[in-house]
Amino acid sequence: MTIHAGHPFAEPDESRDVVRRFRGRLGGGVSLWTSGAEQPWAGLTVTSLMVAAGEPARILALLDPEADLTEALLTTGAAVVSLVDWTDRALAEMFAGTAPAPGGSFAHGSFEQTAWGPRLTTSDTWAGVRLEDSRETGWSVLVTTVVEHAEVGEDDDPLGHRRGRWTHG
Repeated sequence: MTIHAGHPFAEPDESRDVVRRFRGRLGGGVSLWTSGAEQPWAGLTVTSLMVAAGEPARILALLDPEADLTEALLTTGAAVVSLVDWTDRALAEMFAGTAPAPGGSFAHGSFEQTAWGPRLTTSDTWAGVRLEDSRETGWSVLVTTVVEHAEVGEDDDPLGHRRGRWTHG
């Protein structure tokens, strides 16, 4: 077995899309978006998002158009946006589709059903959102959601993502 300094299947920097490389240098907090009124639920790790203060507040995100989560959000019109911490990085990898998840990603965390979909119970910071608008933007689907419920916890060791790597603290 060989130990690699980086991801053994990652494309070299010089052959990656320059805009993706630009975006990767911005970094940001890691969220887990989940949706579904009943199982099977859908979920996706999302870092391309922003919060727009206002009355009502909104969360905008860029989602993979082929992700199960995107289809579930467009179908149900609701989702839970949970901010994850450092201890949830393996779960974030599973929901991103970059790590194996025997039995499915939801089998590796604790979830409870809410009015907006399944909520990761270990996340103290989360929002229940309703879909307001969606449109194709670049290679993504830009969703605008209205925040109907929000809870904010301590956020002692948030999980971040920058240049393809997890960060914390």
